[in-house]
This record gives sequence, structure tokens and C-alpha cells, in this order.
Amino acid sequence: MARTVAKDFGEKRHHILKTAAKVFAEEGYDRASVSQVAKACEISKANIYHYYSSKDDLLFAILESYLRDLRDHICGLSLADLSPPKRLQTTISEVLLAYEGADDEHKVQAMGIETLSADRQDILKGYQRDLVGFVATIVREVAPDAFTDDDAKLRATTMAIFGMMNWFYMWNTTTDAAARMAYADIVSKLSLHGIEGLQVALTDRN
Repeated sequence: MARTVAKDFGEKRHHILKTAAKVFAEEGYDRASVSQVAKACEISKANIYHYYSSKDDLLFAILESYLRDLRDHICGLSLADLSPPKRLQTTISEVLLAYEGADDEHKVQAMGIETLSADRQDILKGYQRDLVGFVATIVREVAPDAFTDDDAKLRATTMAIFGMMNWFYMWNTTTDAAARMAYADIVSKLSLHGIEGLQVALTDRN
């Protein structure tokens, strides 16, 4: 007879993943143990292994669910009726809002992907490539002549935008949605208009 899935399986799984992400982010993935995760979850180590057979499985589950959900949300945005600059601004805003509450997952992503097996890395990096490709398409639409036959420049520009977004959490760990939207406005204006855009953003805020 097939094993019955508990009604609270999804809730418990989410709790384990969020707690494990916090433990891995604070302790470092290499130093953290399943026992520490179990203690933080206030459940037994055996209960952790009921859901995940190893620490690597737990790490992969954290990153796979986080990156897949992020990819699906951003790449699923309805932007067809917007101008290219507005598409970029909207996408930047949505990425920064999606990062809210995910600082631990973000840190674990930076430190943990390379520790996983090649096949699992391919899955996670595939989600990342989808995100980068989605934004790169918008960047090209904003300034098509700037990237004619120059994919390297397009990628560098796109990654520079992600760089401005991705490290926001390091100096803004407790920001709310309003602060993220304000920062998104700065990143958008910098990306679209350079330092003059930043001046406009700061002027508009005052």
C-alpha cells in the first residue's frame, strides 16, 4: 500500500527549508550540520531525514525551490503592453520585491551551488540562465543599437544590473517593500540614464 502523505507535509517541508537556509547562511554550509538544522526546527534529526536523505539533498531542495519560484515569477511577468524602459523598471522592482524575506536563501545560493553534483548544478544554473536571459532580452530592447552583434557587452550590462540588485541585502537587511521600490527606482534610472538618472531619482524623492 502506498504511504499516505501527511496533511501538513507541505507546511513542515517549508518550515524545514526556511530554517535550514537560516542555519546554512549563519553557520556556513560546510560547517553546518543536519543536527543543527533539526535543533533549530525543534524536531528530531530522524524527522529531517524523513524528508531529505542527506545535507546535500536539503541544500538542493532549498535552492531548487527558491530559484524555480523566482524564475517562474519573473519570467512570467506580463510586460507586453509596456515600453522597453518600463519593462526593465518593472522587472527590477519585481526582482527586489521577490528578494524580500529571502536573504538566507540568497546567501546560501552564493556559497552552496558549487558544492553540489554537476547534474544538480546544471538544474540550478539553468534557472539562473533563464532569469539572466529574460532581463538581457529587455536590456537589448531598451538600446538595440548598443548591443548589435555584441553578446558579451549585453551579458556584461545585464550582470551589472543583477549586481546592483543582488547585493542589496548586505547593507539593507531589514528593509520593507517601500524601501525596495525606492532602491529599484535608483537602479532603474542608473541603468537607463546613468548618473543623471540617479540625480533625478534623488530629486524626485525629496
